[in-house]
Amino acid sequence: MVFTFGTPLSYGVFREPFSDAFAISPVALSGVFAVMLCTFYIGSGIVGVFAARLPARGVILVSTAATAAIAPSLYLVDSLLGLTIVFSILGLTLGTVFVLLASIVPRWFERRRGAATGLIFVGNGLGLFLLPPIWQRAIAAFGVRQGFVLVLSVTTAAFLVTGLLCRRPTWADHSSTTFRELREWLGRLGRTRTFQLLFVGIGAGFAWYQLLAAYAVDLFAARGLTEAGASFAFGLIGGVSIASRIGGGYVADVVGSRRAFLASLACAALGIALFVAPQPPALLAGIVLVGLGLGGCATLYIPLLMGIYDPEKDTAIVGIFNVAAGIGSLGMPPLGTASIAYTDGYTLAIGLTFLVALVAFWTVAAGTARS
Repeated sequence: MVFTFGTPLSYGVFREPFSDAFAISPVALSGVFAVMLCTFYIGSGIVGVFAARLPARGVILVSTAATAAIAPSLYLVDSLLGLTIVFSILGLTLGTVFVLLASIVPRWFERRRGAATGLIFVGNGLGLFLLPPIWQRAIAAFGVRQGFVLVLSVTTAAFLVTGLLCRRPTWADHSSTTFRELREWLGRLGRTRTFQLLFVGIGAGFAWYQLLAAYAVDLFAARGLTEAGASFAFGLIGGVSIASRIGGGYVADVVGSRRAFLASLACAALGIALFVAPQPPALLAGIVLVGLGLGGCATLYIPLLMGIYDPEKDTAIVGIFNVAAGIGSLGMPPLGTASIAYTDGYTLAIGLTFLVALVAFWTVAAGTARS
């Protein structure tokens, strides 16, 4: 889980060195990262919908092999199209491993599912904390191509161990639902008001962070931090989120997933608003609040959904709501980059991020109120 979210949401670190190495404009390159996020969420979500009938180990090991295959690929490509293909495959493999782990691990727990989900999602928080500075240092020390090989080689090793160990509980080893029944179920699901609101809300609950990730490193640098310091500050958001990933799961088991999830969104929105102020104390407070909100948003949507929908369709549920997150990710990196490029400032980008967080809060609140 450290590598699933950490790499695709480090694209703010990639933009400048990849732009220099491949002579591609930052705005065009942000489109590559949007495709990566699309396959990370939508592609893997589609895989997840139908992966309940497939052996979990097999799916993860195939993703491992694909990650290993693209590790040296930057030595072979030098065009925008080539980079798009490489990062789309990378997004799909990372997202597929995430969907499998996020849906399978909670199935082992009944009484304390929120706490168990929070613990496994600590890996995502560590990834968001560690991967941006790791990518920044690997690229600075070894260059874009060799740094890419090194980090993806470690990722491949982690996925290999995961593929050998991960399995569904014996009572949920294989879903009895046929592919035809899954398609019919999806059709009925899509016509319900609760699903429609939650689909928008969960998607926006991921989109605000994807938008922030597009400009956060540049924003922190503009506030006076060095390049390495800005990468560390962005990673600190993920580091702070570790506390709320652990604590949020326990809180959800006590007060309910809905209240805990909405509180996380409110916390994130307040932190985003503080980024408008240039003073260091406001920046630090914003990082802490956004980190706390991120941890809750990224963790609590799983028990929230499992409490509304049939747990037998665990992977399908996580998969289809991954698609919701992916739809928003298509526009977030270019939107964040373009809003800064054409306004020569960060106020508009911060305002858009705040607005997306508010949309997430309202739609999730409305959708869960009807469930």
